[in-house]
Amino acid sequence: MQTNQVSKTEFKAKALEYFRQVEASGETLVVTDHGKPAVEVRPFREAQRAPLAILAGSVLRYDDPTEPVDVEWEAAR
Repeated sequence: MQTNQVSKTEFKAKALEYFRQVEASGETLVVTDHGKPAVEVRPFREAQRAPLAILAGSVLRYDDPTEPVDVEWEAAR
């Protein structure tokens, strides 16, 4: 993936054009301030979460994991 650079002044004048270019090409755009990188514009990508990360924080209580479970499960009916 290629990275393009543009000055703040040029970016300000053509921001929508640059946004469309980044969306269409998937390439990152670096906006510079006096020749130094200041801002990076890149396409949004949804973060992929690991299956266990989705379950993180879902256990409310874990008192004694070795004791038998004494509840009637709806699925067992």
